[in-house]
Amino acid sequence: MSLFVRIAVTGVLLQSVATQPIYAQDQGAAAGLALVEKNCARCHAVGRTGASPRAEAPPFRNLSRRYPIDSLAEALAEGIITGHNDMPEFSFAPHQITAILAYLKSIASP
Repeated sequence: MSLFVRIAVTGVLLQSVATQPIYAQDQGAAAGLALVEKNCARCHAVGRTGASPRAEAPPFRNLSRRYPIDSLAEALAEGIITGHNDMPEFSFAPHQITAILAYLKSIASP
């Protein structure tokens, strides 16, 4: 195999390896979006824009202003319980928590 071909093949392989984590993060965020749309969107704005259906429910894009996103992992695992009766208690499996946190980070507003 010529030197040029070896360099080209090495470049392609390095590029595919380098993009793997980004693709995995995108997949995780997509799974997180599906979970929050299913479980949270009836009260919270779960996208990058828009108002929450319930005025008192904070938009998810603003959660990073209130909490470090990674600190929400424990609450998601043990069950989110709030001070009002209308919010159901949620608890998620570890892979779901990872996906939700990836999504929340992807939409976090500064």
